[in-house]
Amino acid sequence: MISGERFSVIYRLVGSEKEAIKKALDICLEQTVEFPEELVPRGMIRDHVVGRIESVTPISQASCRVTISYAVETASGELTQLLNVIFGNISIKPGIVVEEIYLPESLLKSFRGPRFGRQGLRKLLGVPHRPLLFTALKPMGLSTAELAKMAYECALGGIDIIKDDHGLTNQVFAPYEERVRLCTQAVAKANQETGFKAIYVPNVTAPYNQLFQRARFAKEVGAQGLMISPALAGLDTMRELADDDSLALPIFSHPAFQGSYVTSAENGISHFALFGQITRLAGADGVVYPNFGGRFSFSREECRRIAEGTETPMGHIQPIFPCPGGGMSLEAIPDMLQVYGRDVTFLIGGGLFRHGPDLVENCRYFREMVEKMV
Repeated sequence: MISGERFSVIYRLVGSEKEAIKKALDICLEQTVEFPEELVPRGMIRDHVVGRIESVTPISQASCRVTISYAVETASGELTQLLNVIFGNISIKPGIVVEEIYLPESLLKSFRGPRFGRQGLRKLLGVPHRPLLFTALKPMGLSTAELAKMAYECALGGIDIIKDDHGLTNQVFAPYEERVRLCTQAVAKANQETGFKAIYVPNVTAPYNQLFQRARFAKEVGAQGLMISPALAGLDTMRELADDDSLALPIFSHPAFQGSYVTSAENGISHFALFGQITRLAGADGVVYPNFGGRFSFSREECRRIAEGTETPMGHIQPIFPCPGGGMSLEAIPDMLQVYGRDVTFLIGGGLFRHGPDLVENCRYFREMVEKMV
């Protein structure tokens, strides 16, 4: 029944070493048997099912890094249950941060991970070396015709990936099916004129009973990627989208509603684990998140750790593209290149409009700038 194999989670626990050990012992029980310690049955349950403290390393007088291992069988080979064991009930308790996750191949084999990954996206877009260029259609309130015109101009100017802004769903001013059909056609028209391979990526975040219907419609009319906000629709829903062979499209993860996981220094999930490791397990090929220096609070170090999480070895799970955005300007590109190198997707939305009145020329300038730097 129990193989003896275990997976490990590194937690950062707030408190003295004595307090951290007490907290770790609580995690071992809370995340598995959720039962009084003195009543846990001896034998297999006590010896294997209950979490096990593997190491305790003080970071300071006020926190420790603690490694806890769990039997692989507790995760059931399911993403939902794996995340439940990693950070289920203890997400409600203070002073606990998930820092890193280590999964053996026996558990990793339950997950397909990204269908395309970095190399697959590069092949799809015909971009073998340079960073990818990404933009969002905005602002909310534009008509479908206006959004399609914007998509056409961005593709004509050389942008690789043109996505819906995450707030675009099925509003009356830009209904989903009409928007997706027109934007897909607009990008295809631009590609015919330029010879590029730009793709349009609609936002399929929606009530569950409509989400897959929208994804299949996008596939039918020729969209070549999908974006979803997994904290709104579900991480396992994103995994199901990625695994669906009838869709077989690259998936982009948007961070809407994920902020509370990472913005506290004493609670939540690290940027490395959430935007890197967990997003890859859930099948995304690219992860959107706020870059340092923009209108959000992520630091340079936190963004660097996200990039590391997108490529840290995880068995057969492929590396994915970090897609930093959030108030970025063209002037920030040189600094971003120093942090990310060429395996990055630069997401610039409103900043493209600030460069000048001609959107096509602004996009060309963006592309030429990046091409000259790498």
